[in-house]
Amino acid sequence: MGDDELADLRRRRMAELQQQAYNQQYAQEDMERQRQQLEAQIQAVLMQILEPEARERLNTIKLTKPDFARAVEQQLVSLAQSGRIGQRITDEQLKGILRQLTPAKREFSIRRKG
Repeated sequence: MGDDELADLRRRRMAELQQQAYNQQYAQEDMERQRQQLEAQIQAVLMQILEPEARERLNTIKLTKPDFARAVEQQLVSLAQSGRIGQRITDEQLKGILRQLTPAKREFSIRRKG
């Protein structure tokens, strides 16, 4: 294999790698755009179904327990989409929902033999 052929192979391989990097970057940007659109849709639904105090409580929970808050948001959105929410949810109603969704705490007692 001559120097020209080797240089040509290198150029083609470099072009392939650049194309792959571009495609990967484009795919990541597309996924991020879709994620942002989904988040905007969720927030729009929450604005419609939650009273301001309840929305504020949910945002506060999101700061401390983001996974739990995300699960609650998804639950509320699915309830709204299925038509099971007839009126806006108040802060007290949200507290009740949160109590139902919060896993029960286990209590441990340690006894020392002495």
